[in-house]
Amino acid sequence: MARDYIRTVQDMERYFYGAGNAMGYSYSGSELLKADSPMLSSTAGTYQAIYGRKVWSQLNQEFNAFSVLPKRPWERSGWRVITERPSFAKGGGLAENATLPDTTKPVFQHIAAKPKTIAHTFDMSETAMFLADKDDGLGDIRSVLKEEMGKHHAEHINRMLLGDVTTVAGNDFESLDRVTSSDSTSMTSGTHYDAGDDDIYSIDRSANSWAYAEGNADTGSVNRNLSLDQLDDLFQKIWVRGGNPKVMLTGYDTLMRLQQLLQSQQRFMEEKRVTPTYNGVKGVPGVEAGFIVATYNGVPIIPSKDVPTDSLSRIYYLDTDYLYFSTAIPTQYFESGIETGDPFAINRLGQEGMYRTMGEVWTTFFGGHGSIRDLK
Repeated sequence: MARDYIRTVQDMERYFYGAGNAMGYSYSGSELLKADSPMLSSTAGTYQAIYGRKVWSQLNQEFNAFSVLPKRPWERSGWRVITERPSFAKGGGLAENATLPDTTKPVFQHIAAKPKTIAHTFDMSETAMFLADKDDGLGDIRSVLKEEMGKHHAEHINRMLLGDVTTVAGNDFESLDRVTSSDSTSMTSGTHYDAGDDDIYSIDRSANSWAYAEGNADTGSVNRNLSLDQLDDLFQKIWVRGGNPKVMLTGYDTLMRLQQLLQSQQRFMEEKRVTPTYNGVKGVPGVEAGFIVATYNGVPIIPSKDVPTDSLSRIYYLDTDYLYFSTAIPTQYFESGIETGDPFAINRLGQEGMYRTMGEVWTTFFGGHGSIRDLK
């Protein structure tokens, strides 16, 4: 080889190592050729993801409607109401030495309600429980399912409470949409719901107008733009009936629209951040600056994802002095099966759990509540 042939490192490698070098490379002209077989994460049999025992829920499981209702013990299965005042025609002013006026009295009526039972169950096989704390299992699968099913039980009750008026309760709890139904939404043309759908607690509402709550709706079920006049109108109607709403319940979309309406009313430079709370439930933070966003007329606004929606979610005005969840038996958890030494109870080698709640939504004064619907 000529002395001046070695000009580069590659020339030197060719001279001393031949066509291939000590690093396993081979050359063809000026090109570097590779014959690699790398170990990759996708190489079969070399990598297995470990998922861990923590389960991150991707679901919004809030149950604000159920949470804001006061809970009272079930003491009886009915109550009495006064549906008409004593007669004003009997007078009251007496002339000198006149005879006493005729007697009069209010009209009384009975209302009856029975407690309803809501139950949710889940089960696991003995093999699944054994393997859960082996390898890459969930760990204590009973605890995982017990926690998640407890949330599901409360969320399902929340959905019952926020069902549409057209869904007759049946064996489910009564809904706030039915409790707050008004004669303004009970159209004979059936634009909102059919006759009888809004009957509640054994009351035929079409024959007992006192059992209607107050409402603001479109008679043709046409969705209308949300306005502050609608909110003020319903407050006035309820106040005239003698109610005093303690909380407003609506969806997140309506709450956002209300914030947009109120933002234009701001008059002061200083802002005060407020977060409404009611019965331990926190609402969405708002701004108070000459107006109130998180509250309206001093009444806290609590959002819930399950509120019935037209184009916007409806708004419920609730006077919780007269509206509560009457609890016959509070939520309890039961479990039976192989782990508790009684596989015969469920007739298999596994474990079964159950959440159960017994009660009903009660209102002792319909006029204290109301709803706004047909919004966009």
